[in-house]
Amino acid sequence: MELSLAEFIPAGNSYQTVTAALVFGTAFLLFYEVFRLWFPKYKRPPGPTALPLIGSLQFFIDPMRTFLQMKEKYGDISCIFLGWKPVIILNEFGVMKDVLIHSGAEFAGRPEMAIVELITHGLGIVMAPYGIPWKKQRKFALQTLRNFGLGKKSLEERISEEAVFLIEELQKESGKAFNPHSTINNAVSNIICSIVFGNRFDYDDEKFKYLLRLVNSNVQNVGSPAAQLFQIFPILRHFPGPHQKIFRNADEILEFVQQSVNEHRKTLDPDNLRDFVDAYLVEIEKQRSNPAFMFTDENLIITIGDLFVAGSDTTTTTVRWGLLYMTQHPEIQEKCFQEIISKVGFNRLPSYEDRINLPFVEATINEIQRMGNIVPFGVPREVTKDTELRGYFLPKGTQVFINMSSVFYDKSMWKFPDQFNPENFLDDEGNFFRPEPFIPFSAGMRMCPGEQLARVELFIFFSSLLQHLKFSWPDDASPPDLEGIVGLSHSPKPFKLLCQTRDWKKAPQ
Repeated sequence: MELSLAEFIPAGNSYQTVTAALVFGTAFLLFYEVFRLWFPKYKRPPGPTALPLIGSLQFFIDPMRTFLQMKEKYGDISCIFLGWKPVIILNEFGVMKDVLIHSGAEFAGRPEMAIVELITHGLGIVMAPYGIPWKKQRKFALQTLRNFGLGKKSLEERISEEAVFLIEELQKESGKAFNPHSTINNAVSNIICSIVFGNRFDYDDEKFKYLLRLVNSNVQNVGSPAAQLFQIFPILRHFPGPHQKIFRNADEILEFVQQSVNEHRKTLDPDNLRDFVDAYLVEIEKQRSNPAFMFTDENLIITIGDLFVAGSDTTTTTVRWGLLYMTQHPEIQEKCFQEIISKVGFNRLPSYEDRINLPFVEATINEIQRMGNIVPFGVPREVTKDTELRGYFLPKGTQVFINMSSVFYDKSMWKFPDQFNPENFLDDEGNFFRPEPFIPFSAGMRMCPGEQLARVELFIFFSSLLQHLKFSWPDDASPPDLEGIVGLSHSPKPFKLLCQTRDWKKAPQ
C-alpha cells in the first residue's frame, strides 16, 4: 500500500502547512548555526565574529586589511569562517614552519573548492588532493621541466632572448603613457610556453593575446567575492552570475591546450622529444598498461593549465609591481641602474650569476615581492588527518591559510616594515641577505614547483629592463593606488607609465 504526503495534510491547508514547515526549517537551521558557532565541539583559535551561514563578513569586504590585523588582534593562530566552514589562519613564522615543514604531510591537502573542482575535477598539480596521484604528477612535471630547461643554462638563454624582445617592444611605446600589462604578460608567458609547447608567441599574435586575457580574467574572478559566494552555495552553478564567465573562460583556455596536444600527437617522435607535451604523451603510452593508470589526456590538459597559470601570472604581477614602484621611487631605480652598469656594463644583458655582484638589485627585487605580497593568503591547505596544533584540535578536512602579510609586514623583522625600501634585504655592509621567514613561494611539500624558474625570470627581466629603459610616472596622472586588487593573486590596479631608452653615452663610466 502506497501512501502520499497529501493524505496527511488536511484539504485546503496544504499551502499553510508547507509555509509553516519552511519557516520552521529555516528557524531551526539558523538556531543550529548559532549554536554551532557559539558552542563549538572543539576549542577553536580566536577570530572575528562570524554570522550564521555567511561567515566572517570582514574577510569578504576587505580581505587584505582583515589579514593584516589578524596577528595583532588574535595572536599566532586565528580562525575565520568562510560560510559555515572554519578556516585556520597561521600568523607567525614559527607556527608556519611547524605546519609547512615539520608536519608537511598532515597539512599537504588541498580543500575542495567548488568553482575549481568543476574545472579541474581534482586533477593537475596545484589544487589536486594530496596522495599518490598528486605525488606522481608533481614528480614527473618537475623532472620534465628540468629536462627542458629548468635548472639548465638553456633556460637562462631563453629568458635573455625574451628580455631582448620585451625591451624592443616597450621601446615602441617610448614617449607616451601606456599600460605595460599585456606586453609583460606575453613575455613572461612565452617562457613557460617554450618549455611546455616548444614555441613562443609574437607580441602581436591576437589569438594568444586573447588567451592571456582569459587567464587574467579568471585569476581575478576566482578570488572575487562572487566566487567566494559560489564556494558557500554551489547550487548557484545552475543560475546566471559572474561565476558563469569563469567557466566559459576555462572552457576556452582548456580548448586551446587541447588543440595544442592534438597537434603534438600528430607529429610526435618518441625518439626526439621537443617539449613537456611530447614527454607527457610518451608517458601516457608507457603507463597505459599500469592498473593504477594516472597519466591521461585530461590530466595532461589540467596540468598544462596549472603550469601556464602558475608560470605566468605571479611573475607578470611581480614585474608590474616592480615597474610601478620604480616610477614612485626614481632614486632606487637610478641606484639599480648605476649598479648594473658598473658591474655588468652595456655590451651584454645581466646574467643570473651577476646577482652576486648586484646586491642592491637583488634586494630591490625581493623588496618588490615583499611589498607586492603577490599571494597574501598562500595557496589554501587542508588537514589530511585529525591533528593537534599548539593546543587546538584540527579535524581532518580543516582548511588552513598562510598569512603572508603577517610575516611580510612584521615590525619586529624588518627595518622599514611599512615602506618600500631595499635596505630591508641588505646588512650593514650592503650585502644581500634573505631572512628565513621570507617565503614568497611557500615552503615544504607543496611549495611552488616553479620557484627557481621565477627567480631567474625576475632577475633577468627586471635587471635587463632597468639596464636599457628608464620608467617614470606621467606628470598629468593622479598618484597610483598601491592597495591593489585581490583575486587569486594581489595585483596592481591597471596603470599607465612612461619609458625612455637609456642614453648610455651619458651614463657614468
